[in-house]
Amino acid sequence: MSNKFFKYLAPVTFALACLGATIGETNAGSFTRGCAARDLQILMLIEDRENANAVSEQQVVDAIQSMLHARIVCHQGLVVDALKIYDTIAQTFTSDPFTSASIN
Repeated sequence: MSNKFFKYLAPVTFALACLGATIGETNAGSFTRGCAARDLQILMLIEDRENANAVSEQQVVDAIQSMLHARIVCHQGLVVDALKIYDTIAQTFTSDPFTSASIN
């Protein structure tokens, strides 16, 4: 009886594992697509400010570390939280007095 049980259990377990992996990948992919545009915008903002010598190296390092954190949060499926992190980075670069003076 137990041999028969395991004979049928193995294919069912394998099918469920494949289905779970497919669903997990689909959700993760859609979450990352939701953050990708904002990530690119922030990266371009950082590059622009860096090329204009409007920010310090430490600000760039901090922003990139925050971006990596936002990416991890986004991969975890917490898109709204990740977008808040991206917004915080953007505010840091646009609220800088030196940067604001160069924009006007």
